[in-house]
Amino acid sequence: MPSVLVVDDSLLDRSLAVGLLEKLPDFTVYQASDGQDALDQLELHLPDLVVTDMIMPNLNGLELVSEVREHYPLIPLILMTSEGSEELAVQALQKGAASYVPKRSLASELTEIVDRVLTGSQEVRGRARLMSRLNRHELSFTLENDLSLIMALAALLREDALRMRICSRTECLRLGVAIEEALLNAFYHGNLEISSEIREQDHHAYHQLAQERSVQRPWSDRRIHVSVSVTPAEAVYRVRDEGPGFDPSVLPDPTDPANLDRPCGRGLLLMRTFMSQVRYNAAGNEVVLTKVRQPEPEYSGDLDSPEE
Repeated sequence: MPSVLVVDDSLLDRSLAVGLLEKLPDFTVYQASDGQDALDQLELHLPDLVVTDMIMPNLNGLELVSEVREHYPLIPLILMTSEGSEELAVQALQKGAASYVPKRSLASELTEIVDRVLTGSQEVRGRARLMSRLNRHELSFTLENDLSLIMALAALLREDALRMRICSRTECLRLGVAIEEALLNAFYHGNLEISSEIREQDHHAYHQLAQERSVQRPWSDRRIHVSVSVTPAEAVYRVRDEGPGFDPSVLPDPTDPANLDRPCGRGLLLMRTFMSQVRYNAAGNEVVLTKVRQPEPEYSGDLDSPEE
């Protein structure tokens, strides 16, 4: 039974988030009124996930992320961002938070993001022992416009990253989020040519249009091409769609706190924060994600132990 700790000094916002999560089947939801209260709650019962506000008394969201990452490294955190908290949120993502959701989009996006992050975290924790040595590993996939295939591939590549010892378990979770965002961008914005502005205006209409176009030509004939190359030095993930592309030079800087709430910047922000390098081709229909390999000690036990 998954458990989530919701942290927010605003009773109204906390109640909204708790109410949304309590609608999920078999979820246990705990509450904390600020960062210090959250640390006290963590000593009483360890949740599978923490959802936290950024601006709070006693201990803010950035400080809470640092404390949880140091003392509870296997617990992922999702940030709830609002106007005035953008700069802290960018820093928190850089320090280890797994994802974020704007407060104004809680009703439409919170449960989806929680489910995605929690699923990834649980899968990472349950992996078998890592490979002891690797010289080179290459994979290549061609996907139809099918969300179930996209999510399955993101999970597979996250598991591969763990087995290939590319990074720690927590970092592999974040790597998986970045890959997932690249695949979803190729699906929605590349092959199906659906603007983020539609999602901003009507979340339901956005997904409804995606369902319609995924079975209509010319969108249904397009494919997503993914290649992976893992060496002792790095892992390189190429995601290419068959859409018309775009001009990468016009992309806003997603690390600028002023752009945190923009509908088109979420995926790019997470990719650039969680990967070592992100670059697009000139046509704008291929993104290359690079993760520099992080040396780590040999594992003596299973992956559910607390070491990283």
